[in-house]
Amino acid sequence: MFTDQVLSPDELSHWSTEELKQKVLHLTQNQDTKPLSQKVLFYKNSLAPLVEELSQRNPFKRVEEQLSIVPGVWTPVWSTIPFQDVLPGRIREQSYQIFHDNGYYANIARYVPGYKLPLLQKISSILVAYDLMLIQSFEVVDDRWHIKNIGIKQAVRVGAIPLNINKAEDWFTNFINSQPSSNLQTTETKEVPELKNLDRNTAKSFKRAFLATPRFEHLYIDSNFRIVKTQRETKQRASYTIAIRRK
Repeated sequence: MFTDQVLSPDELSHWSTEELKQKVLHLTQNQDTKPLSQKVLFYKNSLAPLVEELSQRNPFKRVEEQLSIVPGVWTPVWSTIPFQDVLPGRIREQSYQIFHDNGYYANIARYVPGYKLPLLQKISSILVAYDLMLIQSFEVVDDRWHIKNIGIKQAVRVGAIPLNINKAEDWFTNFINSQPSSNLQTTETKEVPELKNLDRNTAKSFKRAFLATPRFEHLYIDSNFRIVKTQRETKQRASYTIAIRRK
C-alpha cells in the first residue's frame, strides 16, 4: 500500500521502476478533475521527484526508438495541458491519444456538460455529447519529436452511446483515409478550421492552440506507460501528461 508521503531522491533510487510507475498512478488517481493551478502545484510538490527518477531510467531515450513503441491507443489519466478542459464535462474514460504508424496522431475527447450531476444522470440517455478530435502529424527531426497540427473535427452525438476505442479509431482512420494527401497540409499553408457549436472564447482558445507548433518530449516511455512533457510556446509553462496504453 502506498502512502502520499513525498520521498527523497535517495529513497526513490532504491525503488523498482514498476514501483515508481505505480506510485505515480496512485498519486494521480481521481486528481485530474482538480483546478489547473492545483495540478501545477501538485506536480511540483509530489510528482516531480518521481518523474525525475523515472526519466533517468527511460528505456527508450532516443526518439527513433520511441517510434516503434508509441503506435496504439492511450488514455491520459492526468494532465496539466490547459486547453483540454476549456470545454466542461470531459469524460476521462472516453479521452484518447491515438498514434498510427503512418505518421498521424489524434487527440480525441468526449464532452457531456453536466453528466455527473445527479439530476442529469437520470436523463443521461437524452444528453447531447460533443466529440472533438485534434489531428496532428509526427516525425523525428534531429532526434526530436516534430509535431504539426493538421486539422480539428467536431461531432455532436447522442450521449447515451459511448465513444469507445473502436469508434474513436474509426473516426480518426476514416478522416485520414478520406483526405487527399494534398489536403493534409500544415498550419503554414492552411487556414484555421472553422469551429462550430462553441462559444467565442472557447473557439479562440482552440484556434490559438491549433496555430502553435507543439514541443513534445517523452520523459519516460515503455510499452504501457508514458510521461510526456509538452510546451505550446517557448515562453509558456511546460505541461505534463501521464498516459496509459488502452490498446
